[in-house]
Formats: sequence, structure tokens, C-alpha cells
Amino acid sequence: MTRILADLPDDDIKWLDQLAVEQGKSRASVLREAVAAYRAEKPRDWLDVGFGAWKDRTDIGDAVAWQRRERASWTRPWDADYAEVRAEFPDLFDADDDREHEIHKAWVAENEIAPHGSDMRPGPGSAAVADFQSKPKKKKKQARK
Repeated sequence: MTRILADLPDDDIKWLDQLAVEQGKSRASVLREAVAAYRAEKPRDWLDVGFGAWKDRTDIGDAVAWQRRERASWTRPWDADYAEVRAEFPDLFDADDDREHEIHKAWVAENEIAPHGSDMRPGPGSAAVADFQSKPKKKKKQARK
């Protein structure tokens, strides 16, 4: 067994000594039992703590459906899956969301931006590339002698 040196406030030492007297044990014995009890109460894994935490909840109905709805509520008009989420949860969105979605779609089309998940660079025949190629190159200034 390894010996340790620990600093504790005087009030804690007085409390610990009183507890040891009441239990008829040494201060070290009380500390060893306290550490053993603390280790036993400490969860070994954070998943063990959370697993099944909501199993007895009755206020949310079906937990999976509730979770899907919660995630859907974070969908914004410019998200790629807006139309699908809006179709599944129409009560989460309103006319302003639809208007924003249409504005975003028009902006994407106007700027020739690829949909989410695809290569975002403009293609060889796109207006962005043509615009870049049509700009005249600046002449380099000659250094003064």
C-alpha cells in the first residue's frame, strides 16, 4: 500500500477525526473507505450513465419520433434537405421559410453553385470561368531606374 501526503482544511480534519472516533477507526481507515465508496459510485463510462435515461419518459411520446422532430426543427431554408423535412413536418415551417427557400434557390441558380455534397468549383463552361477568362490581364509596372 502506498502512503500519501494530502493537505486538507482544518475543519475537514476535525470532522474526519470526529467521524473516526464515532466509528472506532483510524483517520486513515475512514479515508480508505471514503475513497473506495467514491470509486464504486463513480460511473465507469459516460454511456452507462446516459443509456436508457429517457426510457420512462411519458411526456414525449415515442422517443424516436420526438428526436426526429427535434432534429427537423433545426432545418433552415438554405439546407439541402429543406423540402423533404418540410414535407414531413409542415407545422415547423411557415410562408416566410418558404420565401427564404425560394430566394436561396434563385441565388444558387444565379451563381451557378453546385448542390450540397458535390464539387463546388464552377465547370469549364460556366459563367464564373468565362468571366474570369475574359478579364484583361494587368500589365506589370516597369521598375524605375
